[in-house]
Amino acid sequence: MRETFNQFYKEFIKSWSTFSIKGIEDVISSKYTAREIRGKDVYDFGYEESIDGWNHAFKELSEKQATWILKEDVILTLKEDEVMAILWESLIIDDKPIETASLFFQTFRWENDCWKLVRSYIEAGISIEKMLSLEITSKER
Repeated sequence: MRETFNQFYKEFIKSWSTFSIKGIEDVISSKYTAREIRGKDVYDFGYEESIDGWNHAFKELSEKQATWILKEDVILTLKEDEVMAILWESLIIDDKPIETASLFFQTFRWENDCWKLVRSYIEAGISIEKMLSLEITSKER
């Protein structure tokens, strides 16, 4: 099961990094739930809001010729049919990294013979320095 997840996850990251809304839509479960924390603000949303958000972001960012920075941190098997991926996300716009990053905790479940993103918890608006310093710390281990 983990081998199928690894291949699936590579395709998911590829869809994200290439602004493929079709690839993202295919991955998100219709029962998807998410919570995003941005400072003191909390946003809860589901499938429809998520697809709208991805659509808007992909359109705007591809027009700006942005590049995603995606740093995988940890992939954990939660259950036989559930895997959590923890990753950092930020952007490069005009050849410079933006000042903030987001930390994603994403839970995927094997449903109807395929992997689907079923839950996300997102800490948004974190200083990019946290993401970049983590990379340096990880390499020092």
